[in-house]
Amino acid sequence: MLVQDIMKTDVITLNAAHTIDDAIQLMQKKKIRHIPIIDNGRLIGLVTDRDVKEASPSSISDRLELSLYETPLSKIMKTDLLIGHPRDFVEEAALLFYEYEIGCLPIVSNYELVGILTKTDLLYNYIELTGANQPSSHIQIRVPNKPGILYEVSKVFHDHNTNVLSVLVHPYQDGEDYKILAVRIKRMNPLSIIEDLKAEGFQVLWPSEPEMDS
Repeated sequence: MLVQDIMKTDVITLNAAHTIDDAIQLMQKKKIRHIPIIDNGRLIGLVTDRDVKEASPSSISDRLELSLYETPLSKIMKTDLLIGHPRDFVEEAALLFYEYEIGCLPIVSNYELVGILTKTDLLYNYIELTGANQPSSHIQIRVPNKPGILYEVSKVFHDHNTNVLSVLVHPYQDGEDYKILAVRIKRMNPLSIIEDLKAEGFQVLWPSEPEMDS
């Protein structure tokens, strides 16, 4: 999936001559946390809610400091920005969020701002990709770390005529000989599938069996 598939294109922007007060009013009205700063369509900076809070006078400040609200955004905007391209892969963009702990990624093409990607966009995309927003069941299976194992597991779901919404692969904490398959299926009662997975020799970690009373 590409960034252009999930980015917002109706980007709300200001220019460098707008003030801190303009940014505050816009953030409150539009319920946004990031405002790209543009000049003739080109991205020249970024102002976040944190930038605004740090630059704004506090509630106990002297009245003279209220003039800070009229400070132009050129004085507080960040100019050393990470940017993305519409045809970047979403995974590559997500890695930038992870490595640099950013809250948004302006998307630029031909030197012009064409979109913006936020952490919220990535979260919604993850939920939709995994199928967590649909009626479904989640199964975690410990499997040998060997080629072809996903095919062997998928045969069980195929035999039950069950649609697999997503498969995530996690490392196994106790060694590299195994890995964890987190499978989401479009079925609310997976008990018969779990029984067949166990019959094929796979260890189902979740749902776990309730402890028997001694």
